[in-house]
Parts: sequence; C-alpha cells; structure tokens
Amino acid sequence: MNPSDMERIIAILPCLSMISPQDWQRAELMQVDPSTPHSIREGHVLQHAMFMLKGNVRIHKISEQGREITLYRVRSGQSCVLMMASIMGESEYEANASIEVESEVLLIPVGVFEDWMDRYKPLRQYIYQQIVQRITAVTSLLEDIAFKPVNQRLAHFVYTNTEDEILTLKMTHDQLAVELGTAREVISRVLKDFQNKGILSLTRGKIHIVNRSALEEIMHQHLV
Repeated sequence: MNPSDMERIIAILPCLSMISPQDWQRAELMQVDPSTPHSIREGHVLQHAMFMLKGNVRIHKISEQGREITLYRVRSGQSCVLMMASIMGESEYEANASIEVESEVLLIPVGVFEDWMDRYKPLRQYIYQQIVQRITAVTSLLEDIAFKPVNQRLAHFVYTNTEDEILTLKMTHDQLAVELGTAREVISRVLKDFQNKGILSLTRGKIHIVNRSALEEIMHQHLV
C-alpha cells in the first residue's frame, strides 16, 4: 500500500488512522463493478473484511420462493455489518451482496482484521457504531413491513427518493417490489391507484410525481 493510497483511505475511514505503515501492507484495494464476477451470497464463508471507499453495494435477502428484499446499502466510508458479524462470529454470511455501480473496496484478510480489532480501539468503535446504526435501520424496516400498509411504504419510498426539483424516479415495478419486499403485482396495483388519483403518472421504467403533497399526506395517514 503506497502512502498516497493510505492517506486517501484514512480521509474516507478515519477509524484507520492509527494503523501502522507495516500493517497497511497487509491490506489491498480492489476495483469492482456490476459485471465483476463475485460470490458473496448467503452461506458464503468470508476471507476478507471489506470497507467501501467508493460506490455502493446492495445487501439483500432472498426467500425460498425467490422474493427479494433490500436490507440496506453500503456506501463510501461504510462497511457491511453482517459481514463483520460473520467474521467475528466465525459463521457463514447471512445475506447477499450485489454491486450496483463501479466501486472501490478495501480488503483486509480475516486474520489481519481480527488482529486490528484487538489492537486498534478506533476501529473497534467504528465497527460497533456501524452495527448499532444498521440494527436500528433494519428494525425500522421490519416495523414498516409488519405494521404499515404498502401504499404508505410506497409513497414514502417515492417521496424520499425524489426532490422538489427532480420529480421523476427511474425504477421498474420489479425493482420497487425488491426494495419494499413485496410482490410486483402489489406494487403495480398501488401505483395504478396513485395514477388514477392524479398523484403519479407512469411510463415504462419511470414514475413521475404529479402531486407531491398528496404523497406526503399518504405517508402520514394514521391507521384506524
């Protein structure tokens, strides 16, 4: 690892600022994109701890029936806490990872990572903070699935993934179903209802917001 790469990585991941120059030689960088062959699937035994420097990776679960749900995304300056938990617990990986855009990853061999966790307190604190943040986010996701109707969840997703200046969301019904953990047919039915009410207009692969305030009202509806 050359000094310029070390400096760049520390700017993204300050928790690694105390790593010695000698220890840095045990890590490596990897460039990946959606076409890169990879096998990080549920049940995989990880050989490296991975930290995102650029891009993003989608972490998701797949049911026996083939239905997917997105748990979270790992972006620059983050790590996949399920991967870290698998490494620390010496167990198989409990999810699937899909590279969505061109990305750069810092790879640390498992034995080296365990050694760093023992010796470097800032790294330990970073990992534990990431775990707490992700548990909170996934708990919120599970609460939404269990207690909120799909129309509210879909309204929230469309609203939060657009802006007042950018009112078009480029996603298919299949992609929305994966994000929300439901069936494509359910998504299509709710979108059609929104369109009939003049809230959205639909074209192939695109959702255009016609009435943004109506979406916000749906998001905050109280169940009776």
